[in-house]
Amino acid sequence: MELGLVGLGKMGGNMRERIRRAGHTVIGYDRNPDLADVHSLKELVDGLKGPRVVWVMVPAGAATQSTIDELGELLSPGDVVVDGGNSRWTDDEKHAEELRAKGIGFVDCGVSGGVWGLENGYALMYGGSSEDVAKVQPVFDALKPEGEYGSVHAGKVGAGHFAKMVHNGIEYAMMQAYAEGWELLEAVDSVTDVREVFRSWQQGTVIRSWLLDLAVNALDDDEHLEKLRGFAADSGEGRWTVEAAIDNAVPLPAITASLFARFASRQDDSPQMKMIAALRNQFGGHAVENAKK
Repeated sequence: MELGLVGLGKMGGNMRERIRRAGHTVIGYDRNPDLADVHSLKELVDGLKGPRVVWVMVPAGAATQSTIDELGELLSPGDVVVDGGNSRWTDDEKHAEELRAKGIGFVDCGVSGGVWGLENGYALMYGGSSEDVAKVQPVFDALKPEGEYGSVHAGKVGAGHFAKMVHNGIEYAMMQAYAEGWELLEAVDSVTDVREVFRSWQQGTVIRSWLLDLAVNALDDDEHLEKLRGFAADSGEGRWTVEAAIDNAVPLPAITASLFARFASRQDDSPQMKMIAALRNQFGGHAVENAKK
């Protein structure tokens, strides 16, 4: 099938390549002309045969809103817009309603996989009507990991981004647990090789995971994480998860504590946040801040 893809950064660029490897045609647009296949959204839309599917991978908020607004003027009834960025689920309902008035479908899709997704595939959580999802299904199949799992129609519009938000909240708590354990191991004199303790956990333990593998990768690069400043940003989804928990009276003590630990990193050079920063860089290519010499 043909796909228009808007936003060709760290995630979008690799997604374009993976979809093309599956035999589909992708026309990509990015504000950076060195990355783009076309030079405007109009040129992208004009290059696709109807019914068109346009996938948006730009930052949440104003950038996504302006892109969807422009696509709403360019697309035709029967076309579908997919928001694959990290938008708040409440924005999805607004976008779907705006496009529905023009006869254009809308699907929200939470995407996980980071910089490793090109080779390993992307976990996909999407929301929308069955009719709209069916128009995008070949692209979902191209992007997902091999095997039975890794892709889910989570429910109606908003469900995809809500599921991805909860996924990221869990991710916060898991990273925080590894970081706290690492700091405690580093703090005692009796443990002389913390990196190898972490490596030993990769086989046979109940806490083995891909995040643990990435922690070992980070420690192989910088055994005591001395090159990093103990600072880790929060992308917003951790906050949204806690807010949704409050709205629904669901207790989330571990996820909430991990979010507040991120805030603590802005006050001090936190050892735990060095590990969080290292993990975010390993799985998502997120920027890190070098330690001051």
